[in-house]
Amino acid sequence: MVGVGSPTQIIYLIALKTFFMIKILIVLLSVLSTADTKPYPTEFGIASWYGPGFHGRQTASGVVYDQNLMVAAHKTLPFGTVARVTNLENGRQVEVCIVDRGPYVKGRVIDLSSSAAKALGIKGKGTARVRIEDLGVVDVD
Repeated sequence: MVGVGSPTQIIYLIALKTFFMIKILIVLLSVLSTADTKPYPTEFGIASWYGPGFHGRQTASGVVYDQNLMVAAHKTLPFGTVARVTNLENGRQVEVCIVDRGPYVKGRVIDLSSSAAKALGIKGKGTARVRIEDLGVVDVD
C-alpha cells in the first residue's frame, strides 16, 4: 500500500495534474483556433461555485473537472474562453477558463471552481455579485 506523501503518490499526483492541465490547454487551443474573435460583452450578475460533488467528473467540454484549477461553467461563453471574474464586493479578481455549462440556478451567471471561489473570497458565503470580462484570445507562447 502506498503511504500518504510517498514518492510514488507524489509522482502520481503531479502526473494527474499535468494530464488535466494538458487536456484543458487542448480544449482551449482547439476552441480558440475556430472561435469568433469578437469578444462577448461584459456581464454582471451573481456567481456561485461548485466543487466536491463534481470533482473528477467529465464536463460538458469533455475535460475532467478539477475543483483545484481556475475553471468555470458559463451558459454561453465558448469552451476555452478565458474570462476575468471580479468580485464586486471586495475587488478581488481571477482569470478562469470556461470548461463547462451552467449554472442552472435562476439568477446566476457563472459557476466557479472551488479554487476560483476561494481566491475571490466567496467560498464561505456561497455567492457574490461579479463582473465577467471576456479576455479573448490569449497568446500561449
